[in-house]
Amino acid sequence: MQKLNNSRISIIIFIGAVIILGIYNFTSPKTSEVSEGAGDVKNISYVLDGETFTLVDGKISAETVLDSESKRTIMIFGEPVYGDLNGDGAEDAAVLLTSSGEGSGTFYYAALAIATGTTYTSTNALLLGDRIAPQTIEIHEGRAVYNYAERNVGEPMTTLPSVGKSLWIHYDAKSGEIGEFVKNFEGEVDASRMTLGMKKWEWIRTETSSGTAMTPNKAGVFTLTFTADGKVAIGTDCNQANGSYTRNQGNILSFGPIMSTKMFCDGSQEGDFLAKLPEATSYFFTTRGDLVLRLGNNAGAMRFK
Repeated sequence: MQKLNNSRISIIIFIGAVIILGIYNFTSPKTSEVSEGAGDVKNISYVLDGETFTLVDGKISAETVLDSESKRTIMIFGEPVYGDLNGDGAEDAAVLLTSSGEGSGTFYYAALAIATGTTYTSTNALLLGDRIAPQTIEIHEGRAVYNYAERNVGEPMTTLPSVGKSLWIHYDAKSGEIGEFVKNFEGEVDASRMTLGMKKWEWIRTETSSGTAMTPNKAGVFTLTFTADGKVAIGTDCNQANGSYTRNQGNILSFGPIMSTKMFCDGSQEGDFLAKLPEATSYFFTTRGDLVLRLGNNAGAMRFK
């Protein structure tokens, strides 16, 4: 009888321990594993211009920070891009931060979030510019590449950014800081001397501000050929199309009605490709010789080579 009572007491103690452990696990704060992604990146601290901002779901207003002397709103622009940036095999993140609220400018910063165990640690933030036109973030050769357009030196802020730039970011594991990595591309060109009518442009991808991308299933068939009289010939993986375009000062661009033959092709990407062209509002050339069509409302870009 004594053994039976002891067994019952043991069972009761065990059940109580399980309940307490369950309550502790439910109520205690948890740190997401790095592999689970964006949540940690959007809820860590970043240092901009010597001031620390702890983001909540990717945003914070400095007016809510008691020791802040500024009135800025800091937030993550678009979605972080993940990849190994320090060679340890873990998924780090490259983020684009914006700072607004002081004057009329919107300042853009590049920063990395390095995977450290079960969370992320941010690096310093590099200023990219005021009211630039961000395009995409890519991971190449273990480095983050920020693609955007800026203005020529001396141009007023009212001028639409039209000079393409790709900033390569290098992470120094010893200091935990980032800096610009100067990448010399073979065959680099003078973007200021390029024109729409200089060649037949081949579509290589369309990127959206939400982080999605579309690339052609067939290389070399999606093309644009601009003529001096305002006409554009369009090649696709199914039909041939023609239309008109208007180019104004400041690299403003718009397409007119597009007409095409009506052949049906199963699995064609023609519809998606042609649907994006009328959304283009401006363009610029990169030093790699690419043509970039910016889509309206910061929706993304179409890239051609």
